[in-house]
Amino acid sequence: MTSKKIWLAGARPNTWPAAIVPVAVGTAAAQSGPDFIRAILALLIALSLQIGVNYANDYSDGIRGTDDRRIGPMRLVASGVATPGAVKRAAVGAFVLAAIPGIYLSLVITGWLLLVGALCIGAAWCYTGGPKPYGYRGWGELFVFVFFGLVASAGSTYLQDERITALAIGASVPVGLLTV
Repeated sequence: MTSKKIWLAGARPNTWPAAIVPVAVGTAAAQSGPDFIRAILALLIALSLQIGVNYANDYSDGIRGTDDRRIGPMRLVASGVATPGAVKRAAVGAFVLAAIPGIYLSLVITGWLLLVGALCIGAAWCYTGGPKPYGYRGWGELFVFVFFGLVASAGSTYLQDERITALAIGASVPVGLLTV
């Protein structure tokens, strides 16, 4: 496998719908007409976060040895095709790529989006990273529901309408349930 194919496999494209669908649903639930620039930026943020969490998970599981006897798709660190440091840098790079449009949106909409973005990046890293990863403690599904359902879907609506509506919350629940 070429280097590009290895890194693409590590980004886990099969998981990208978990980032795309919430943005599409949240944008569709907006009561104002869609602002396509904001929708595209939301999609860039969501995909970058998804790729970042995939690399972060690969890194953290790899250094802990969790993936050593893994059955399923290849993991970069556990398989030895990439160093832990390189995978960690890829995760950080993806999170930075998510932060750039996030900072822009926080400047044009509300500064509170900085907090939401920081929480998203923190939750992505701490899923299997850090001293007490919540993904290993039975909290993974709840956080996936919250961040891939409520935050991503209703947040995408917020980027359009600059408010959260009952429709946005209602539409985000089944999205969250599907991602769990």
